[in-house]
Amino acid sequence: MTTKPCPFCCLPAERVMGQNAHALWIRDGFPVSPGHSLVIPKRHVGSFFETSLQEQAALLELLDQARAAASAEFHPDGYNIGINDGAAAGQTVPHLHIHLIPRFQGDLPDPRGGVRWVMPDKADYWSCGN
Repeated sequence: MTTKPCPFCCLPAERVMGQNAHALWIRDGFPVSPGHSLVIPKRHVGSFFETSLQEQAALLELLDQARAAASAEFHPDGYNIGINDGAAAGQTVPHLHIHLIPRFQGDLPDPRGGVRWVMPDKADYWSCGN
């Protein structure tokens, strides 16, 4: 049985938009909106909860850089920030990555609830009867 190499451990240098000692950021290869970026620790680690405080600070530093770049280039009206941590949460690449998803007025008819829509039956908490 052969295992596929981790796509985040062997990124081509030209994909890297920014980096520091512990992390890097790239634009998502399958973006859901213009400027959709991923912030990734350099160390192969699956969960945010397995990262050191130094790695967490490095990730957040690059999250700010990715947001600044998306703001300058695309002028979004908001952002979703998310981590799929574990297979049950939808993680498909077992290397931690933080999604920064720029949002634009009108990109959805009703964006209320944002990341809560990962559980559609529980996302709409503001309507009667929920």
